[in-house]
Amino acid sequence: MACILAFISACQTTPKPIAKLEASITGLTDSVVYITRAVADSAKTDTVPVKEGKFTWSAELPGPQKIYIGTQRQYLQVFMENSPVSITGHIDSFDVLRITGSAVHDELVAFENTLNDIEDLQYNLYLQRREANNDDEIAALRRQSDSLEKVWIERTKNYIRTHPGSMVSAELTREMAADGEWSVIDSLYRALAPQVQQSYLGSRIARRLEVLKRSEPGQTVKDIAQNDVNGKPVKFSDFRGKYLYVDFWASWCGPCRAENPNVVKAYNTFKNKNFDVLGISLDENEAHWKDAIQKDGLLWTQLSDLKGWDNEIARYYGIQAIPFSFLLDPNGVIIAKGLRGEALRQKLAEILQ
Repeated sequence: MACILAFISACQTTPKPIAKLEASITGLTDSVVYITRAVADSAKTDTVPVKEGKFTWSAELPGPQKIYIGTQRQYLQVFMENSPVSITGHIDSFDVLRITGSAVHDELVAFENTLNDIEDLQYNLYLQRREANNDDEIAALRRQSDSLEKVWIERTKNYIRTHPGSMVSAELTREMAADGEWSVIDSLYRALAPQVQQSYLGSRIARRLEVLKRSEPGQTVKDIAQNDVNGKPVKFSDFRGKYLYVDFWASWCGPCRAENPNVVKAYNTFKNKNFDVLGISLDENEAHWKDAIQKDGLLWTQLSDLKGWDNEIARYYGIQAIPFSFLLDPNGVIIAKGLRGEALRQKLAEILQ
């Protein structure tokens, strides 16, 4: 009997822990919510039924990560692990729902609270910009906003460096890697503890660094061909011998359209000085793309495969936000990226005059 009991005990396995979510949100009248989580470098969205403001969800996560809960009107992010989490509150106070059960979420909230002063100042600047009456005033307010953004970034970097063993640090690094500089993100990644680097989030950062490296100054651009507005294939090498400003944009992107006049000014100023511009659009609608080119007076070559965010060139360079740009030298080597407005004109004046 003792041998039989020992055999049975040996055959029993401990079930794997999974992420479990139980929510009770008063006033939530949606029949379903949408819960999105990362899977590898993609995302999976589950449609979860809601009854009288209550819903449950579970999944086995590869490691701690943010999940996103979307209703018809808003969304909530929760930093979950493979453990039970409870959400309670009222739909009218969606941004302050009570979330319990996740220590990593509590840590993230504590860090975010240290940024409240910057958020308040940024909001006040936003209100002032709405009431501003002239370009000089708007520019001054924007400079203040940019300075606050730098403070935000430095506080985030400091947290990461002083909390190397934290999964919150890994998540903050991953978020900064969305449109960050390779050298900066690489430095932050190397500051993380080995076990964090080897985690699910750490592996995502490592893969992102490989992509970011492709657009680092000093790298030669990959010679990918894409069709222009007339369906003619155009490659980066077609512009060899010139300095080339590569501008990623889209007709539906408000900040891109707002930046277009600056690019037009730079183009008109330097087009006769061994300089050209190449636009790469993340549009899907050909008519909207061509209409925006005409309305904004974009006289340079424009390319698109009309696949939106799946644009082959944008995907190769891991572009996750637009406008985005890099500047090539006559040999197709990247010498700068992210240049906009006055920074673009200053750089061009430096190398072309």
